[in-house]
Amino acid sequence: QVQLVESGGDLVQPGGSLRLSCAASGSISSINDMDWYRQAPGKQRDLVATITKDGITSYADSVKGRFTISRDNAKNAVYLQMNSLKPEDTAVYYCKAKIKAIWYWRDYWGQGTQVTVSS
Repeated sequence: QVQLVESGGDLVQPGGSLRLSCAASGSISSINDMDWYRQAPGKQRDLVATITKDGITSYADSVKGRFTISRDNAKNAVYLQMNSLKPEDTAVYYCKAKIKAIWYWRDYWGQGTQVTVSS
């Protein structure tokens, strides 16, 4: 059984910062890409950032220069440092990871963590 658990969501003022964490646990053989997605009320879930196993990163245009994705392979964890937050960043943030659990690869999702940017 593999689980992804996010943490770090909170209420923050515009211009503030937050750091989200996501840790994978269970019968894990290997992890490839790890991603952060977000979903605002009434909108589709969108990709925010991706990091490969080798540390190559990519970002949505809306967060470039403000968000930084990183990972700790020893801890099976991925992080999202969010700076200069805007009200439009308000959403539930989900982590996703492509994980090999014993025999085969599949995508796993976390339960989500709420980020609210408001004064």
